[in-house]
Amino acid sequence: MADLSPSPSPNCHDHSHQSQQQQSSTIDFNVTVIMVAMLCALVCALGLNSTLQCVFQCTYRVLTEPRQWLVSRRQNSGLKKKEVVALPTSTFVNNSSAASGTCAICLVDFIDGDKIRVLPKCNHRFHVPCIDKWLLSHSSCPTCRHRLKNSNHSFHSLDQIVVTP
Repeated sequence: MADLSPSPSPNCHDHSHQSQQQQSSTIDFNVTVIMVAMLCALVCALGLNSTLQCVFQCTYRVLTEPRQWLVSRRQNSGLKKKEVVALPTSTFVNNSSAASGTCAICLVDFIDGDKIRVLPKCNHRFHVPCIDKWLLSHSSCPTCRHRLKNSNHSFHSLDQIVVTP
């Protein structure tokens, strides 16, 4: 007796195989999208965590040590424009054959006719544009780091400035 059970046709078998491949690729795509979304969420969470830690540390420091924190923040902040302009300037004249001097900021030797600024107390000399730019963001001499602001954060009076040729 012959087997009368219907055998699957080749087209039907190919169709079910394509259907399984399509489902498999859809599942692979979905898994990939989910993994990428989870990775992005992790990166965002780490960034948020770092930001919040910084905010909490700064807030804690301000609340527990407000005076010391403010003083430390202001100690090396730049001078005001009017304070920088109040510093003495002069014109460089080379009177001797000895070394004429170099601006410690731009590292260029002074030449006759250069406008220079002399800092109080330490008497270091710099080109006016060089030191003005420095002092707007720093309150100390770039050579010796002597602070130009005194304890109450005001600039030394002009009576305290000593200029040497």
